[in-house]
Order: sequence, then structure tokens, then C-alpha cells
Amino acid sequence: MATVQIVGSVLREPTREAAREPPPEPGNGFRRLSARLRALHPDDSSSARTEIHLLFDQLISENYSEGDGVAPEDVSALLVHACRLVPLNQNHLVSKVSQLIHHLLNRLQVIVDEQNLDFLLAYTISAIQQCSPWTHMAILQALAALVYCNGSKCQKYLPDLVGKTGLLIKLSDPAQSDPEVRRAAVHCMANLCLSVPGHPYLDEPYQSICFQTFLTTLQSPKLSDMDDITFCMLLQNALKGIQSLLNSGKMKLTQTEELGALLAVLKKAMFHGLPGLNIEIPTVLYPTPLPQYDGPPPSRPQPSESCASRPPVNKKKKAKVKPKKTQEGEEEDEEANGEIEAAPTTGRVHLHKGNTQCRSSPGVQSLPLDGSGAAGKDRVSSPCSSSSWKRVSSSESDYSDAEGGMQSKMRSYQAKVRQGALACFLSTIKSIEKKVLYGYWSAFVPDTPELGSPQSVSLMTLTLKDPSPKTRACALQVLSAILEGSKQFLCVAEDTSAHRRAFTPLSVMIASSIRELHRCLLLALVAESSSQTLTQIIKCLANLVSNAPYNRLKLSLLTKVWNQIKPYIRHKDVNVRVSSLTLLGAIVSTHAPLPEVQLLLQQPCSSGLSNSSSATPHPSLPDWWKKAPSGTSQEETTVNSPRGSSEPCWLIRLCISIVVLPKEDSCSGSEAGSAAGSTYEPSPMRLEALQVLAHLARGYFSMAQVYLMELGEVICKCMGEADPSIQLHGAKLLEELGTGLIQQYKPDSTIAPDQRVPVLLVVTFWTMMLNGPLPRALQNSEHPTLQASACDALSSILPEAFSILPNDRQILCITMLLGLNDNKNRLVKAATSRALGVYVLFPCLRQDVVFVADTANAVLRSLQDKSPNVRAKAAWSLGNLTDALIINMETPDPSFQEEFSGLLLLKMLRSAIEASKDKDKVKSNAVRALGNLLHFLQPSHIEKPRFTEIIEESIQALISTVLVEAAMKVRWNACYALGNVFKNPALPLGSASWTSRAYSALTSVVTTCKNFKVRIKSATALSIPGKREQYGSTEQYTQIWNALVTALQKSQDTTDFLEFKYCASLRTQICQALIHLLSLASASDLPCIKEALEQNGDMIQSYILQFLKSGAEGDDTGTPHSPQERDQMVKAALEHIGSVQALAGDTAKRAIMGYLEDILTVYLDSAGSQVALLGLTDR
Repeated sequence: MATVQIVGSVLREPTREAAREPPPEPGNGFRRLSARLRALHPDDSSSARTEIHLLFDQLISENYSEGDGVAPEDVSALLVHACRLVPLNQNHLVSKVSQLIHHLLNRLQVIVDEQNLDFLLAYTISAIQQCSPWTHMAILQALAALVYCNGSKCQKYLPDLVGKTGLLIKLSDPAQSDPEVRRAAVHCMANLCLSVPGHPYLDEPYQSICFQTFLTTLQSPKLSDMDDITFCMLLQNALKGIQSLLNSGKMKLTQTEELGALLAVLKKAMFHGLPGLNIEIPTVLYPTPLPQYDGPPPSRPQPSESCASRPPVNKKKKAKVKPKKTQEGEEEDEEANGEIEAAPTTGRVHLHKGNTQCRSSPGVQSLPLDGSGAAGKDRVSSPCSSSSWKRVSSSESDYSDAEGGMQSKMRSYQAKVRQGALACFLSTIKSIEKKVLYGYWSAFVPDTPELGSPQSVSLMTLTLKDPSPKTRACALQVLSAILEGSKQFLCVAEDTSAHRRAFTPLSVMIASSIRELHRCLLLALVAESSSQTLTQIIKCLANLVSNAPYNRLKLSLLTKVWNQIKPYIRHKDVNVRVSSLTLLGAIVSTHAPLPEVQLLLQQPCSSGLSNSSSATPHPSLPDWWKKAPSGTSQEETTVNSPRGSSEPCWLIRLCISIVVLPKEDSCSGSEAGSAAGSTYEPSPMRLEALQVLAHLARGYFSMAQVYLMELGEVICKCMGEADPSIQLHGAKLLEELGTGLIQQYKPDSTIAPDQRVPVLLVVTFWTMMLNGPLPRALQNSEHPTLQASACDALSSILPEAFSILPNDRQILCITMLLGLNDNKNRLVKAATSRALGVYVLFPCLRQDVVFVADTANAVLRSLQDKSPNVRAKAAWSLGNLTDALIINMETPDPSFQEEFSGLLLLKMLRSAIEASKDKDKVKSNAVRALGNLLHFLQPSHIEKPRFTEIIEESIQALISTVLVEAAMKVRWNACYALGNVFKNPALPLGSASWTSRAYSALTSVVTTCKNFKVRIKSATALSIPGKREQYGSTEQYTQIWNALVTALQKSQDTTDFLEFKYCASLRTQICQALIHLLSLASASDLPCIKEALEQNGDMIQSYILQFLKSGAEGDDTGTPHSPQERDQMVKAALEHIGSVQALAGDTAKRAIMGYLEDILTVYLDSAGSQVALLGLTDR
């Protein structure tokens, strides 16, 4: 090895003198020391080593901060040069240069470039291999800093680092003698696994090796020579490593054993160091609906004091430790010193079996604390012990005996392990399918314990018992992730009836789990004092409410949630207030309308609002929301109030007040979303209130309609504001109100006419909207999302009201929509196309030839758009437009058909043909439009030569769509369209060349399609032609007849359970089609009918008898429902066969007539016996 030689006359004394000078400018010290270091050359003399030591120490002791102006490439070059100066046989210098690498990269947040990284990795790997074991700790720290976010650049060194015999694998082995080295090796691996988006990731073999190493580390017990803090740091590093592997998206947990082992160690780490809890977790968790066995808790005596004795202590302690601050200050204080406030609060939550209640808290009286005592043991409940829970920073120098010393430090590290385990669990949830996750439901979600048995530990144990607010918030975040999207899993729950069986069904178990979740979350709600954690509890409740099947559960669950959340609407923290409104929105939107929620909405305004929990000492709610919004006249309030109702809907009044009234001083602290100088509630609060109003309008419109005009004023105010998000939510609320009004006036509406909003009031409402800021929102090109939402709102005008609107308002709506259809923004264009499709069906507009033509041209332009969403909306509108053409055909006045442009019809047919080749969302409506257009064609059109070719192409497009393996909705619409084609008597059905192709397509579908609804629609189409010649030749007729018989035989052949419910409807429609064919049969058709009856007569007879007896079972096939109409069809077929002039010597006629007579005889006999039986019963 070459020795270090000092270049130039670098004297010691001036150096010492320079050190006494005032500190240089940021970055200057580094550059000065770097220049001195770079001036050195390799030399092995004692003086040179001393100089290097001195420079390394000075570089390490410099006061660096991120952004000091030090270039990353300068740092990398310095480190490379430093390593070149240090031979590997100098252990002390190797240790010192490793410290320098670790220190500079961490303090200056530098990611080493690939070229320098290559040298530094080779150096550190060689150092580990050659240097003394006592240096390994420092070298590993340097290696961890080097590989951080650089895993993709370390591919060349992966075999040496994490191969099967790699350095890190050996050093991280549980048998490693030095626990600090083991921890540092695991830390290196965790940094190596950290993924960077857009860069290559670890190959599969190395992923598996790292994962198994981390898993083994988590599974290994703490060795006797390892202190608690080192063990906590080891667990943290292993958890971070697994989290990085999962977050990369490349790691797939497909093996049950692998996933079960990971979940087992995560569950164990989730409770690491939790006071009063000592459980044994199985090595592997297996998916099962049964509760997992957690092992016995420690058998120490349970504290006997009731929870009612704790709240006053909490309040005093909180007042002493935590002075009153602004909102932001409180948030920071809770984050930094969360454990201070946590210990006394959580210490009072004991899960005793029995009916112990918090008597001092009126808000909790409906919540019996009937949990298990074992789950609540040994909480640190003494107020004076709270100081020992104070959270500490990562720097060891921050600790002192006065702050709790090592015990406080250890508690902090244990809390970080629990938080790391929960964060890793969250990544696990995101990386596996929900159906796999729910196999482990009972391992992490609480269930109501049996009498006398301990409650299993779960995420709710952490929520109720953990002294750290951050850990509690993490546990709630994980529980929210489990509950999110769980509707399909939870929908099997049911407990509406008493369970009296020898076994417990899954539905009862899940219902029990849902009940326990409600109970525990409400306990956590009243016990929590950290605003951040409180927000997570309420969000978790909102997730639970959104997914639980309350229509299958016993009443009172939502009532308890409703009553408990009311006081938090006026909480001092804006995030808590916003999440409280989110929860109320979830309640009014879940399975709406629910009778239980209907009753809650009708509660008196003050009900439950003054019952603030003792753990949440917030001021009781005043009557501030009872004031009417400014601008609402007394007359309007009187008109809009429900007659005979003593109380309005308090939630609607509350939300209106939040949106339009100035905020109160008690809530006017430094809050997120509140603009400087704003007189209103913070923006998130107002947005959430508008969303709740929209939910109420959607699910409980009968209550919202009472406030229709008042809500109209709210919408006008919102849409007139400068904030686009407020405007957008105002437009959404308008759309929901408009949709509710339309639902009331639908033909199938169950709302009594006198309960509906009068049409004149609806006209007044929409006149106010159109005279207000809605037109401005439609023209606001700076905010296309708002424009699109305003278009949607405009399309929700009640048709009956639109026709009464002033003429200028009608023209305004139409002009704006037609003008916006050419907008360049795709969102606006899609919304406009849809709105035009709604307007074209309005009774007052659909017969206006000019409007229909303008709409058709606008829609055809949109069909050419590049956006699939725009084309899908345009195709839907084209389908509606052609529906309007068919409706106009049914009117006695033929002027519309005569005036409608034939050239425009040609354009529509061509566009529809092209659209039928598009994606399924476009295709399904394109074929619907084709069928309607071909049905609408008049003889004057069909006679023209230019229509002949387009008709052929249109029908061929329909035939191709019927036969193609597309979405079932597309094929259903294509069959429906062919049926529409057959309804046009002017088309040459039967004689045209396309006839046989059309019938072949339909007969193929009716016998072979897997979807029974498509089969039903094809059978319907086959029964539409009204003349025998439209079925074509005898061979064509025979093919159709035989296909229907075959379809009847195969009407139960399906492997899809969901299709069985359509079997009866399919048979009904096929029987109707067969009877229809009989009623049109000619003499040449009779032999084929006779042959089919001889082969399958019994089967056909049984199904026709079923058809006569029961008819269609709620299907949409248009089958006559009355018994008289059904047997009349068979009689008409019999009469027709009797009138057919049979060929000489043909016995088919007689055989068919006898067959039909037998069917009628059997049917009439059974009908007569039923009548006789009814008479006997009456007597």
C-alpha cells in the first residue's frame, strides 16, 4: 500500500488557529475541508494517518443542514477519494470513513450516483470481508446509507449482499453473536428493498430471500444478550423491509402458508410491548370463519373500579399537562407528546362483562360495557404515570432522568414497533385480494365473546387500550382499510330473527362481529381525547356504516351511532366536525330509505345534542341552526314547512346553516380550509354539509322536498360564490333534487299525487335556478368539471315543469346545450350529449322537427369524437332520439314523419352502423338506434334506391352483433333491434335476401346462448312477424319451429346458478312463440309441426299447460297475463289450423287439432276442478 504524502506545506498550527475563527458561511466549511482532503495522496505514514483522522473528524463535526449548497456530486466524489486514502488494513480509519459516509449521506440527504456508488459498494463489501468484526457496525451503517433508494443500481452486488450466502444474510442470522450488527444488517436489507418508481426492482429470487429473512427475524424470540431497545429497532427494520417489498407491487403473497405466517407475525408485533397484554400467537394463521386462538392472557386480578370514576381525573390531567393552544398548536402537541394525554384516557376503558355503565356520561348510557375483562387488564390508569408515556425523539441525547429515562425511551420504541406492524399490515391488505383477506376476518376483527370467555385480541384492542394516540390512529386506519369495500362480504350478515340452531351460521357470526364493532368503536369514541385519533374513529365508523347491511340487522345500531355522533358536530377541531358530517352522510345514504333513519331524521332538533360525553367536554349545541338562512322570507318558510309537523328535519336545517350562516366564534380558531378573513365555516365543512344534503335528497326526498325553495336559495348562493368546489357541490345538490322530483312523477311512482311537489312549485324552483347563477356556471369555461355538472343538473328538469317554463327559459336551456355540444373539453361534451338525449324525450320537444333535427346533428358530431366516454353518451342519446321517433309514429298526426328529413335519416343510419363496430358501451345503444330507425322508415323512404343498400348494411350489422361474442347487454339490444325491424310492415321481410340470415341468427341464439335474458329476447323477436309470408319458405318456417322446440327442451340446461331465475320466463316466451307460429301456419307447414309433436309432444304439452296456468312471472316479454287471454291464444291457433285447407291425404291437420284440443281439455278440466275445490273450501 502506498503511503499518504502531504502535498504543499500544510502546517498544523495555522489549522488549529483557523478552527478558532468564526464559523464560515453555509457550505464553505465543507468545501474547505474537502479541498484539503482531496489534496492528500495515499501514504502509510503515521503523520498522514493522523491528518486523515483529523480531517474526517472535522468533516463529521461540521454543522450541516439540507440545502447548504453542497452539490451531491461533490459529496460522492469526496467519499470516493476518502475511501481511496484508507487502506483496508487500517481498521480505525475504515471505521472512521464509514462513519463519514453514513453521516454525510444522512445529513445532506444525498443519493449517490451510479458510477461512484459502484466503487463505494465494492469498497464497503471488501471492508466487511477483510476488517475486524468490531468495525462491522460502522461499515453496515455506511452500506445502509449507500443503498438507500439505490436498490436498482446495486444489481451487480446483489449476489454478494443478499445471495443465499450473501454478507447481509449471514450477518442477519439469528445466530449472529453481535445483536447490533444483526440489526444493522437487517437495516441494510430493508434499505436495499426500498423501491423507487420508474426504476427496476429486485429480481424474484432476491425478493424471496429478503422476505424470508425479514420473516425469520420477526418470528425469532429476543435473545438474552439483546437489550429491549435494540430488539425493537430490529423488529422495526424487518417490518420496514417487508413493507417496502409489498409497496413495490411486485411481491405477490399467493401461498396460504406464506401469507398466514406473515399475518401471524404482524399480529404478534401489533401488540408488542402493550401494557397488560401477554398473548401467544400461532406461527401461522389460516383462513377460517372461526375465531383464532390467541392463548390465555396473564391471570392477574382485574381492577374493580368503574369507568365512571375516571373522566374527572382525565380532565384535570389534561388541563395541567397541556395548556390551551390554537388548533394547529394542539395538533403538533398531540403528535409530539401523544402519550401524555393518552394514558389517563385509555386507562379508564375496561371491557367488563356485565352492565356496568358510565353513569356520569349521559351520552354513553345506551352502551353497556359488556366486553371481556381480560382484554382490558393492567392499563396505565394512574394520572401520575402519564409522564412515563411521553413520546421521545429518535435522538438519544433528548432523554433525561427527569423525562422518564430508559423506561420512557423503551415505551416509545415499543410503540414504534406496533405502528410499524400496522403500517406493514396496511400494505399487506392493499397487496392481496379482498376475498382472501376476509378469510382472516376473525383474527383481526372482534366478535361478541361468549358468556364467561375472554374476548380475543383484535384491532379494537389496540384502539381501546394502546396508550399512544398515533398507534390507535394506525389501528383504526387498518380497520378502515379492511372495512372498505366489504359490502359484498358483510351482506350475508343477518340477525333479525332469534338464532336457535345447533350450530352458528356464518350470517349470525358476521352479524355478531358487526354489532361488536359498533360497540367498541362507540366506546372508543367517548373515551378518546386526541383530535387526530378521534377523526380516525369517526372515519372508521363511516366506513362500517357504508358497508353494513342494516336492512338485515336488528334495529338500534344506527340509532346508537346517531346519538353518539351528534355532540361532535360542534367539536373544536374542524377535522372532527367534517368527519362527523361524513358519518351522518353515510348513515343517510346506506340502504336508503331505512325506517330507522327516517325516525331519526324526524327527531326534535335538540334531541341528543346537549348530551355531550364526559370524555368530550364540548359546549352543548345552541339553537344557531334554527335560524332561517338570510334571504328566506317568512312567507316562504311558512309555505315550505310541513303541515302538522311540530319539528322540521334537524339535519337539513343544520346543513343549511353550516353552508350559509356565518361561523360561530367558538369554532373560529386557526382551522384547515378556512380562508383568511372568511366569515363562513371552513370550506371542507361546507362541502361535507352539501354532500349530506345531496344524500338526503337522494334517499329521503320526502323530507328534502319540504325545504325545496330554501335549498334552491342555498344552491343559488353556492353557485354564485368564487370557490369552484362550492359551486360544483351546489350543482350536484341541484341534480339530486331534480332527479327526486322526476322520480315522483314517473308512471310507476308509489307517491300519492297529493304528496308530490306541485308542478307549479317545481316551475318556480327551476325559474329561480335559471334566473340565478346556473347559466353562468354553464358558461364557465375555466372550470369544465363545473360546466359538466351544471349540464347534468340542467338535464334533471321535470318534463312536466319544462313545458310550463317561460318560453325564454326553455330557449335558454336548449340554446346552451346545443352550443356546449361543440365544447373542446370531453367532460362537457359528454354531459351535453347526455342532456340532449334527455331533452329529446320531453313531450313538448319530441314532436318539434327542428329541435329533433338539431339534436340529431349534434349527437352525430359527438359520435365522431375521439373520447370513448363522449361516444358512449352520444350513442345513448341517439338511442333516445330514435325512441322519440317511434313514439311520434304512434300519434295520429303523420306530419312529423312527413317533415323529417330523409337525408338526415341516411346520416343517422350510417353513423349507427359505424358505431355498432365500436366498443361495447357504444355498440349496445348503436344497435338499439339501428332497430328504431329501420322501424321508423316509411314506404316513401324504402322505395328510394339510395336506401336499399343502407338497409341491407344496417340489418347485416344487427345480425353480426347478435352472433358476436360481445357483452350480453349488446346482444340483448341487438335481438331487441331485430324485433323492432320485424315490426315495420313496409320492409320486405320474408322475400328479402337478409331474411334467412336474420332468422338463422335468432334461432342460433335462442338455442345456444348462455344468457337466458338474451334467449328470451330472441324468442320474443321470433314471435313478432304478423303474417305467414314474413317467415319465408316452408324450410325457413320449419327451422324456426324446430329451433324453438329445441330451446324449450334446453330451457333448464345451464351451469350458471344466476340464470335459473329466468327459466320460467324463457319457457313462457317460447310457448307464446310456438302458439303464434301455429296461428299462422300454412298447409305445407303442418307435416313438420306434426313430426315435432310426435317426437316431443309430451314435453311441449306440459310446458304449454304451465304457460296457460301461470303465464309470465314478472318478465318483460309482453306476454298476456290474464288466463282468458292465454287460453284465447290457443283457441285462436286451433281455429286457424281448422281453417287451413289441408292437402289431399294429409293427416297432419287432424293430428295437430287433436293435440291442441287435448291441451285445452286438460287445462279446462284442471281449471274446473280448481273452481270446484274453491267452492268446497268456501262452504
